[in-house]
Amino acid sequence: MKLPLCEIAQQRTVRLIPTAHYKPPVLRALVDSDAELAVIEALEGRTSRRLARPVIAADMDRWGHTYIAAAFTYTRKGGSRFNGEARGAWYAGFDDRTALCEVCFHRTRELGFIGHYHDDVQYRALHASFIGRFHDLRGAEPAPDCLHPDPLTGYPAGQALAGTLVAGGSRGLVYPSVRHPGGTCLVAFQPNVVQDVAPGACWRIVWDGSQNWTATAA
Repeated sequence: MKLPLCEIAQQRTVRLIPTAHYKPPVLRALVDSDAELAVIEALEGRTSRRLARPVIAADMDRWGHTYIAAAFTYTRKGGSRFNGEARGAWYAGFDDRTALCEVCFHRTRELGFIGHYHDDVQYRALHASFIGRFHDLRGAEPAPDCLHPDPLTGYPAGQALAGTLVAGGSRGLVYPSVRHPGGTCLVAFQPNVVQDVAPGACWRIVWDGSQNWTATAA
């Protein structure tokens, strides 16, 4: 599939992460000084996939670099729409509602696997900016298989497409949201294109016995 390139300057895209992954260093309470913290963090790092196989430059010192590294290091079993198990990617929506719909689809699906639609979780929004030329799936007619709503169809097709784009040096892909009609998503294939990461709203999402969910800014 030959895709057009588009120039974007998209500010404040939204990526949602569980609040369990958004917290100050948990090891700080165990030590009395920054020197001791450095020693114990070095020990912890020996078992960290994010640190053992860095995907961004070691000298990158800006807020959010650990979240960028984590996005490209940790993957779901079977991968996601535009990445396999070997390497992750940075996914984001152009607005909060799109990001919520994407995240909640996957969480609802997980709850369905156990037949228990009861959950109360919090997610933190991470804003990021993207500037440059990205491949563009918006307006593709007919809708390609990589945008199929069934992961069993959409993910293999999307991963194959992403593999071709990455091999050609693509920065990333802009595509219509599959879970929020009218919404727009972006996937970044390269860590260095994720710019100006900053914390956003905290969202409380509740499932109360059905597949329907509610989200409120906490």
